[in-house]
Amino acid sequence: MEKGKISSLQMAMLMYPTIVATAILSVPGITATYAKQDLWLSPILASLIGFVTVYIAYKLHKLYPEQTVIQFSEQILGQFAGKVLGFLFLFFYIQTTGHMIRAYSEFIVGSFLFKTPISAIIVSMTLLCAFAVHGGLEVVGRVAQLFFPVFVIPIILLILLLIPDFEIGNILPILERGIMPPIKGAIVLSGWFAEFFLIIFLFPFLSDRRKGMKYGMITVVVAMMTLVVVNLVVFFVLGITTASQNYPLMNVSRYISYADFFENLESIVMAVWIIGAFVKASLFYYVTVLGTAQWLNLSDYRPIIWPIGILIVQFSFWSLPSTMALARFDFEAFPLWGLLTQTLIPLFLLLIAVARKRKQTGSKTS
Repeated sequence: MEKGKISSLQMAMLMYPTIVATAILSVPGITATYAKQDLWLSPILASLIGFVTVYIAYKLHKLYPEQTVIQFSEQILGQFAGKVLGFLFLFFYIQTTGHMIRAYSEFIVGSFLFKTPISAIIVSMTLLCAFAVHGGLEVVGRVAQLFFPVFVIPIILLILLLIPDFEIGNILPILERGIMPPIKGAIVLSGWFAEFFLIIFLFPFLSDRRKGMKYGMITVVVAMMTLVVVNLVVFFVLGITTASQNYPLMNVSRYISYADFFENLESIVMAVWIIGAFVKASLFYYVTVLGTAQWLNLSDYRPIIWPIGILIVQFSFWSLPSTMALARFDFEAFPLWGLLTQTLIPLFLLLIAVARKRKQTGSKTS
């Protein structure tokens, strides 16, 4: 079905913007709501979910090296239960892709293109991702590799330019209210780190599979460090008002001004967001299309790219009637929904698979 191959490094370049792109804009405000000045601790605690998720995905891959979770679920649970679980995964990824593109569109319309219909932004992004997905995994991987420097360098530039506006004392006193506020912030953030389970769809197509877990773990570390730094930068500039901002990083970028000439750098944040959202939406779109084709036992996933695209556009509207509903979903539902679907259920699958393997081994030796 998928003939293309990518390297473990390309996988890492795919996963990094997938986790970071949507997080850097909203996560500082979300974690500050719970953790206040200790918001920088929340990504460190939440990264534990990322490490566990990568480990679970790699162990499942070792047991079923040529299959994705849609395929080996039927071997672990049986055909009927496996199909039901596969449908749950596919529903989750279609819904999440729709929500992601809706969040991207809300940001673009709310911050820059005020008079543009949001439907035009949603359809254009979905169409662009569909073309990338049609090219296959190699195209998606090369796109991520091409855009990776364009995604990372503006973030570094933005942080360096904000250094004169830092108020380091904003993070004091540390752990004034104990460890529970950062833990609450980490629970909200864990939904993003649980998305590392996407690598279960990429492992079978790696040209250097032995490096898969290594690069997966490295990506978790780099994503965690990025979110820690972004949280600190935002809080150094905005202080306690961070919690009241929908897009704190966007507001922080407006503080940059050098010689009354080098200023109004919101375009940098916009560029980072567009590139990261495109890579993330393309990967989710690809995973959804590939998984659906495997669930339906099709020989090729390309014929269903456009029908799935229509579903993604519909889901971006159906369950999100307003911007407030989108924010409430990211704040309340997504962390638990994502953690359940991408970490806890795979852990359950791994335990059953290991138990079955041991039982089969015991029966053979006896």
